[in-house]
Formats: sequence, C-alpha cells, structure tokens
Amino acid sequence: MISGQVIKVDECMSYSRREFVAGAGAALCVAPQELRAMAASCPFRVAVINDEISQDFDHACSVAAKDFGLEWIELRGMWGKNITTLDAAQIAEAKRILAKYNLKVTDIASPLFKVDWPGAPLSKESERRDTFHADADFKAQDALLERCVELAKAFGTDRIRCFDFWRLEDVKPYRAAINGKLRQAAERAAKANLILVLENEMSCNTATGEEAAATLAAVTERNFMLNWDPGNAATFAGSMPYPKGYDLLPKARIGHCHAKSVVRKPDGKWDWAPVGKGVVDWAGQLKALAKDGYRYAVSMETHWRGAGTPEASTRVSMAGLKDALKQAGIGC
Repeated sequence: MISGQVIKVDECMSYSRREFVAGAGAALCVAPQELRAMAASCPFRVAVINDEISQDFDHACSVAAKDFGLEWIELRGMWGKNITTLDAAQIAEAKRILAKYNLKVTDIASPLFKVDWPGAPLSKESERRDTFHADADFKAQDALLERCVELAKAFGTDRIRCFDFWRLEDVKPYRAAINGKLRQAAERAAKANLILVLENEMSCNTATGEEAAATLAAVTERNFMLNWDPGNAATFAGSMPYPKGYDLLPKARIGHCHAKSVVRKPDGKWDWAPVGKGVVDWAGQLKALAKDGYRYAVSMETHWRGAGTPEASTRVSMAGLKDALKQAGIGC
C-alpha cells in the first residue's frame, strides 16, 4: 500500500491481514466524499460503536466520518469510562467532537439491566463480563435509567439500549417479574419520548430470535423495541438467526441492529468473526431488513480482534459490511 492511496471497499477485502493492518492508517476504503454521497441514499443509518475503534473519542469519530464515510455513531464508552459515567465537561467535549465531524448519535449503548436478577440463583454470567467499564448493581438501575434519559437528551438521540439481566439456568420462575421491570422502564422512557431497545445478548435472558419474539410478545409497550443482533443469536448451538430467528420477529418492533459475526469451531465452540465471514448471512439479513421497511441503525459492533487491534479489526469488518450491503443490492 502507498500512503494516501484510495482503495474501493471490495478491493479492501482482497488484502491479507498483514497487508491490511500495515496500511490501515494510510489507506481509505473509498474516498470520504464518495462514501458520504452513498450514505445519503442508504435506507439504513450505517454506524459504528465508537469504542470498537478507539477510546480516543476524537480519533474514533475521525475514522467513522472520514475513513468510513458515516453520518451516525453509537456511543458506549470513551476515555476509559462508560458513557453513563461521563461528567459534564466530558459530555460537552464529546458533543463538540461530534459536531466537528458532523456525526449524529444512533443511541446510548448503556449497560442498563446487565446485572443479576434479585432473589434468583447467582447467574454464571454475573462475573461482569462485557460491561465496558460499567459497575452498578440492581438497586442502582433506576438511577442508571434516569442517567440514560439525561444522556439521550444531551446527545440528541431517541434510543437507549438495555438488556434483561444475566442469564439464569431456569428463568421461568422470574420471567414475569423481569418483563414487569422492562415494562416499567419502557413506561419511564415513554414519558421522555424515548425508545428502549432490548439487545438480544447471549449472556442475558433474551438471546435468540425465538426468545426475542417471546419477550416482545410479553412486553407490548410501543416504545419497547428490539436491538436485533444476529451475531449474538448465532453463538447458541443450533440457532439460525437469519432467516429462521428473524422470521419470528415482529418487524415493526426492530428498532436497532448490531452487525458482527460468529464462526463455529470443530469442537462446537464459537468465536467472533468479521462481517462477511462466519455463520451469519449478512447479505441476506440486510436485504430482508430493507425489504421489510427497516430504516434505523445498522451499527458495527466488531468484537472480533483478529486483525490485532480494535481499530484494524473494525476496518476489516466495516469493509465486510459494505461488501454485504453491495451483495444485497443496497446503496450505502
């Protein structure tokens, strides 16, 4: 690669890991102005979670806007802090940086309800895995929701991401109460004209398309929607997120979408993979979303680190997402 070289997205996919990582700081996958023009006709809000690139928020926004040509970004953590723990000065600085790069916020990717359910046997998932610098127990969740409402207003988004508690071996005795808590949170969000999007998460009690359909059927508030994550669903053996799991979902209640993939190992275990690889049919999923009238975020949540660093890995996976959009016949 030559410094300053502009490379088309589909050509990026032909580079080896070593070639891509070596040139990641010097090459752009399509000129930024061309990417911006493509984004204007896209049915989706193509985005990336900022800390999947870097904890340096200015750098993450620069990559998202200039290199990826995005107009949207999802906020989860920055400067070594969870989004929910930023102080007033850091929020002001984050807003200044967003304005600098003309980026809009898809949602507050909060850790809301990623805690143990009180009174239930301790979950195997309660070791605080994947909480992204968050540390709050059940008693703090109502205050955390209030904080998320404040953040949504501050950053000009109408969506807050949540979960439904660390996964229990037998959730049945507690499912009604969990649904009640989700309902209560949705009602609070509705008072602020906000939408609560529940992520299907393999470590929580709603993980697959089948489970997501059941939760949505039980929690019927109109502002309670799904953050559909086919990659998370694919971590369950036998789960086929698209088309099987997706077909079960009420399409009008999908309010956010995360893009990542999973690969199955010979021993049956799984690992993360870049979009375009692994078991998730992203071209088919994106085509179906567009056909079904989905018009919200498709946000890169890389997780895979096969290119060595978060940024290099996200560059590879974003190229895969762009290629999947192309395969689906979607101009983004």
